[in-house]
Amino acid sequence: MANNIIFYFSDQQRWDTCGCYGQPLDITPNLDRMAEEGVVFDNAFSPQPVCGPCRALFQTGKYPTETGCFRNNIMLPSGVKTLADYIEEAGYETAYIGKWHLASDGELEKKPTIDHTVTAVPLELRGGYTGFWRTADVLEFTSHGYDGYVFDENNNRIDFKGYRADCINDFALEYLDQYTGEKPFFMTVSQIEPHHQNDHKHYEGPDGSKEKYADFVLPGDLKALGGNAAEEYPDYLGQCASLDENLGRLIAKLKEKGLYDNTVIIYAADHGSHFKTRNTDSHLNGYDDYKRSCHDGCLHVPLVVAGGPFKGGIHIQDLVSTESLPKTILALAGVDVGDAMIGENLLNVVKHTDPDRPNEVFAQISESRVGRCIRTAEFTYSVYAPGINGGAAASADTYADDFLYDMRVDPWQLNNVVADPAYAQVKAELRERLLNWIEKAEGTRPTICDEAE
Repeated sequence: MANNIIFYFSDQQRWDTCGCYGQPLDITPNLDRMAEEGVVFDNAFSPQPVCGPCRALFQTGKYPTETGCFRNNIMLPSGVKTLADYIEEAGYETAYIGKWHLASDGELEKKPTIDHTVTAVPLELRGGYTGFWRTADVLEFTSHGYDGYVFDENNNRIDFKGYRADCINDFALEYLDQYTGEKPFFMTVSQIEPHHQNDHKHYEGPDGSKEKYADFVLPGDLKALGGNAAEEYPDYLGQCASLDENLGRLIAKLKEKGLYDNTVIIYAADHGSHFKTRNTDSHLNGYDDYKRSCHDGCLHVPLVVAGGPFKGGIHIQDLVSTESLPKTILALAGVDVGDAMIGENLLNVVKHTDPDRPNEVFAQISESRVGRCIRTAEFTYSVYAPGINGGAAASADTYADDFLYDMRVDPWQLNNVVADPAYAQVKAELRERLLNWIEKAEGTRPTICDEAE
C-alpha cells in the first residue's frame, strides 16, 4: 500500500524555535525525535511570507502571481488543478483540518464581497478536498487562543472548548480514529499557532506561558532591533511548545493505530515573524507588520520530513523553498506532475541527483510592497516597486534596490549594504540572477534600478 502522508504546518513560526536546528531550546522534543529519524532541511525558506498567498501556492504548486492569489482576501480560482485533485485521482482519501484562508474574496483589509470568513466553506471552494473537513476559512475570526468553532464536510458548525491548538489537533485524532484503511490518506493539519491574534494584538500562548518561558533568550535580530518580542516571546514560545505537544499526540495516535511505519510526516510553517523589528522601513505602505519582508525572520522556516524514503536523521544544508512541497507530496503519492507545478521533488535534493542545481531560492513579497527577493547561501538581495501599493498590484515593470545583506558577516541581517560601493559587483550579479527568477516565474523581465527615481 502507498504511504499515508500528513502535512502538519504552523503559521508564523520561526525556524529557530526548534531544537533540531541546534537552538538552545527545549520546547520541541517531539519534532526533534522525528528529526532524528527523518530529514531536516536546515535552510528552508518560504516563497511568499503572507498567509493567503502561501496557502494558495501550497494548494496549487503555482506562484501567487499565476493564480492571482498574490495577497490575502483573494479566493482560490476555479479551473486550477490542485494538490487535492491530483492526490484524490491517485486513489487517496483526504482530510483537511484547521485554517483554510482561500474561500473569501474582496478588497484588502475590508469586509469581503464573497465572505466565508465566519461561515462554512462550500464544497466548490475547498480546492478539491472531498473528504473529512474540520475547517474555518479564517480560523482567527472564529476562535481565539481558547475556544472557537470550525465547520465539517456537511457545513455543520463544530464548537470546541479549550486551547485552540489542542482542539485542532483533536480533530486530526478524530479522523485517525474513524479511518478504515481502505485507501491511503493525505491529511493536512493547518494550525494557526503561533500567529498573533489580530483583534487582541497579542500572541496567545497556553495559560502560564509567560511564567514558564520567562527566562527566554531572544534570537540575535530580535535582541538587536527591539520590536515587541520582549513582551510577546514567552507566549510565542508557549504556542510553539503546544504545537510540538500536539505533534507528539498525533504520532502516538499513529502508533496506536498501527499506521506510523507507513506514514510520511511533513512539518513546516508558512512563514516566520520578525516581531515588528523591520517596521521603520519607509516602503511598508503603512503596515504594522510581522512578516512581509525578505528577512530571515520572515522567510526562514522549519522543515522536517520523516517516513518513507525520508530517513536517516540527516541534515540537508542546501537552500530549498517550501514552494516544492506540493510536488514533493505528490511524488510521495506516486504522481509525477512534471512542469505543471513549480519547485522540485525534495527527495532529489536529499539524494543529490542534480549536482548543478542552483543553491538559491526566490520569494515574492506582497501587501507591504511589491517585492522580489533572492536568497543564496552568502547573500540576501531584495527589490521593491516604488510608488506601487502591494495590496493592489501583483507585479511591476520597474523595481528599485531595497536590501542587500552579506550573510557571511551579518547573519542577523542588521547592516543593509545595498548602496555600499564595495558590494556593487555582488549586487550586479545578484540582480541578474533575481531577474532570471522573475522571468521564469512571471514571464516578464522587468527593470531594476539602484534607487527609486
